[in-house]
Amino acid sequence: MSFWDKIQEDLKKNFQEGLEIFREGSSVVTDTLGKFTEEGKKKYKVFNLNMKVQEDFAKLGGAIYDLIDIIARINKMENQITSVDAKDTKKTVKKTAKKTVKKSTAKKTVRKRSTAKKQTKKST
Repeated sequence: MSFWDKIQEDLKKNFQEGLEIFREGSSVVTDTLGKFTEEGKKKYKVFNLNMKVQEDFAKLGGAIYDLIDIIARINKMENQITSVDAKDTKKTVKKTAKKTVKKSTAKKTVRKRSTAKKQTKKST
């Protein structure tokens, strides 16, 4: 074997080794890219799900705000009802108290008159 043949053989051998290393490296790169692709798909899916959750929380917040507003209006109306009822009750109590006072005053006046008449009869 001549020197030139030896060099050609070494080059061929090194080229084939390099080609095998390249193939192995490309398969590793392909596997790694496949893993990154799968991971990217998963992250994208998680991102989309998070966005949907945020949208639903926004809708829920709006609904809760509406409910709180409705409850506040109901409480305000209940307070108004209580206020109106309290005013009516005070008026009824005042009227009843006035009638009671008038009746009791009238009874006392009648009693005084009748007692005064009895005393005048006794003294005569």
